[in-house]
Order: sequence, then C-alpha cells, then structure tokens
Amino acid sequence: MACMLRCFLALCALPLLAQQNQAPAPKTPDETPVVRQHEITLKGRTLKYTTTTGLMPIRNAEGVTEAHIFYMAYTLDGVTDPAKRRLMFSFNGGPGSSSVWLHLGALGPKRAKMLDDGALPAAPYQLVPNEETWLDETDIVFIDPVGTGYSRAVKPDLLAKFTSRNGDIQSVGEFIRLYLTRHKRWLSPLFLVGESYGTTRAAGLAGHLIDRGIAFNGIALVSTILNFQTARFTSGNDLPYPLILPTYTATAHYHKRLPANLQRRPLRDLLKEVEKWALGPYSEALAKGDALTPAERQSTAAQLAAYTGLDAKFVDQGELRISLPYFNRALLRDRNLLVGRLDSRLTGPGPRSLAATYEFDPSMSAIRPPYTAAFNHYVRAELGYESDVEYHILGGGIQRWNSNSEGEYVNVSDALRAAFARNPHMKVYLGAGFYDMATPYFAAYYTLDHMGLAPEVKANIRIHEYEAGHMYYIHLPALAATKRDATAFLQWAAPLQ
Repeated sequence: MACMLRCFLALCALPLLAQQNQAPAPKTPDETPVVRQHEITLKGRTLKYTTTTGLMPIRNAEGVTEAHIFYMAYTLDGVTDPAKRRLMFSFNGGPGSSSVWLHLGALGPKRAKMLDDGALPAAPYQLVPNEETWLDETDIVFIDPVGTGYSRAVKPDLLAKFTSRNGDIQSVGEFIRLYLTRHKRWLSPLFLVGESYGTTRAAGLAGHLIDRGIAFNGIALVSTILNFQTARFTSGNDLPYPLILPTYTATAHYHKRLPANLQRRPLRDLLKEVEKWALGPYSEALAKGDALTPAERQSTAAQLAAYTGLDAKFVDQGELRISLPYFNRALLRDRNLLVGRLDSRLTGPGPRSLAATYEFDPSMSAIRPPYTAAFNHYVRAELGYESDVEYHILGGGIQRWNSNSEGEYVNVSDALRAAFARNPHMKVYLGAGFYDMATPYFAAYYTLDHMGLAPEVKANIRIHEYEAGHMYYIHLPALAATKRDATAFLQWAAPLQ
C-alpha cells in the first residue's frame, strides 16, 4: 500500500517537475519609447529637438511579433507641418553593424571625438557636440537591423529569417512603414542614408518600397558597394584588380612610396591617369592571361609597380594580380607596418610571420573603442534608454548571413535602377574616400557606369570625393565637407519653402 502511495505521489509530481525543467518563457521587452528634450547651438543658432528611443515590433502576416528593431529618432521641435520637414532613415552596414558610426560620426548632434585625422585618441574617450550635424536640415531616425544594436529576434530560431539580404530589406522596410504610420510622417520628404553594406540595403529598399507606395526624394550612399563582384578577390574574377588599383595608388602616394615623377603629381590628376590605364591596358593584359607576350607582361608589371609603389618582380610573381591583403602587408613591409583596410592612411604593426598578411585592421582598431565607449554612455546618460542587454556595435549578434544570391555575386544595382524607373524625381548622393579599400571608389563608379541609366537619370546623381577613408567623416576636414555637400544635396532633392 505504501509503495502504491509513493508511486501515485511521484506521478502527480511529474507535471510540476516538467514545468520546473522547462526553459523560462522569453521576457517581452518594454516597447514604450523613451522621450527626451535637448538643444544644441550651431554657429550661434540654438536648435531644440526631441529624441525618441525604443523598440519597434516587427510582426509576421498573422500579427505575431517575431523581432524588435531598436531605433533612435531625432525630431526638431516647433514644426507644425510635417510636410515641410524632411525625414531621413539612417543605417550602417556589415552586414552586422549597428547604426552607431553614422550616428556618432557624422549625422547626429553628438559625435565620438577622434584625433583630427581620424586616428585613435588616448582614453578616456569623449563625446562632444557635433557642429556638423544634419539635424538642422532633416529629422533623422537611426535604425539597428535585427541582430545589431539592441535589436533581437524574439526566438533564436527566428534570427535566420532576418539575417539574410531579403529578410533584412523586408524587416527594415516594415520598420519604415510603421514609423511613418505611427508618427504621421507619410507626407514628409523622405530620404535614406546608408554606409558600406548599408548602401546595398538602401538600394534594395528603394526598389522594395517603391512598389509599396513609399518613394524617396533622395538616397545618400556613403562608401558604396552595389555589385559585390567588383570587390571580391576570388578565383576567376579579375574585375576587382583594376578597380582597386587607383586606391592602391592613392595609398602609395599618401605614404610617399611612388616614384618621384608620380609622387609630385597632384593626387586627383594622377588618379585620372591610373583609372584610364586600369580599364584599358591593364584590363586587357589580365584578359589575355597566358596569351600575354613576355614583352607585354614585362611592360604591364613595370607600370603596375610604378602605380602601386611595389617591386616589379613581386608584381610579376603575383601574375599581375595584387590582392588587398598582400598590398596592405607589402607596401610598408620594410618598416614592418600594415596599412588599414577601412582607411589606408592609418598604419599598425605588421605580423611577426613573414608569410602572414593580416593580424588586425589598424583602421578598425582606431575607431571601435571610442565609438563603443561613447555610445554606451550616451544611450543611458543622455537618451535615457536603460538596458543590460549587450549593444552589438559590430558583429556578435549575427553568426551567419544569407546573401540570397544562389552562388552569384550580390548585385542590387538593378533594384536602384528600378527605383529610378518608377521614381524619376529621386536624387542620389554618392560619397567616396580615396583611401577606402573596403569599398573602393572606382568600383562604385564602374557599377554606376554599367547600370544602363539614361543621361537624364544620371544627372540625378552627384558624386563627392574626399581625401579620407571608408568612414571619411572621422577626418575633421572631410566632416565639414560632408556636411556642406549633404546640405546642398538635401536642398536640391527636396527644396522647402
């Protein structure tokens, strides 16, 4: 009898034990936005503005929340008619990067302080007023796509849905639709600004949202990559070698590694010459492959060495093809220095092994600590948003990215072309740094020249060049130039009375 009683009690306890062993249900994040009032003085003019910081739910077709997108919105106070105030949505790239770089580097009213040339300052790091903020010209919403910043999928197995090119565009597009609806901004002049992979996202969004009734007055592309074939050093793909060559030349010129007759030339004049040679004789030589005669090979190697500051024998041994890691290691090898990938003006110690190319990117190491410290202070102390969740600045929240390209190179230039076709009034700002090796400026120009755009459409694109790197705005003179160019672009794309 006692045995039967013990068995009965054990059976009764099983549901309780099962409940105890189950993983706790995920906590629903607080979706209530945090609103704060601020002001900034720009060249004697005081701007009063409101920040709205929070999480936007992203729901599926059945209305079930599958993710939350974190955002920080800046809106100018005292605006009575939203149709008379521009609205810009901003994001960075990666994929896997938060919006912090454009936010605290160029657009927002505060910026992480770097040295004037964009190099790493000594700790402790500082957050300072940004007198070049774009807030005087446009309201700005900074978006962290799912897997970046504080943005998370509700369940881990849902993350893959958002960490793909198509899923990313759809979720960010849904965020934009929701923001316009909730904040009654459908009649405002609309803009996108993206950097690096963010330009890929921006082009995709322009094509995606135009078919959903959302047309943009303008798109700002900062350090552009629309066709990844132009920047992938893979077997059988010769396209990146001539397209990155002008960036190699600019880098060698900056570090004074060119022959004397080239070194004393003005940079832009020299780059025009290199661009012409890259698409002409150099591309022809690569296309010939083994059919290249010894004399042609020797001549090409000599010219390539002159334009890169490298040894002709080294260039010849590389089959006239200089990949990015090898260039960054070889240019200043005699000083055992690496040049940066994001900004080739910046250098760091080379690897101990002669066979190694990279240990780290000196230009990434320069920006990450100041921006991380500045943001984590700013979001709590000034925006008033408190969370113990890790803010994924760059990487960490995305383990794998699906390009949805089915073995082909990602190419969103057709999406941008489609947006132009449906919205002929749209304007494009394209900004490029000469020392950007991650998204070489000449590769972006090549893509534009192969989109099949009519002359009147091409007239809607304005190109701006800066003697800086991928994040050209961290260079103080380029930051001021960027603001001047952005102001002219915004007023051109959406003049306000």
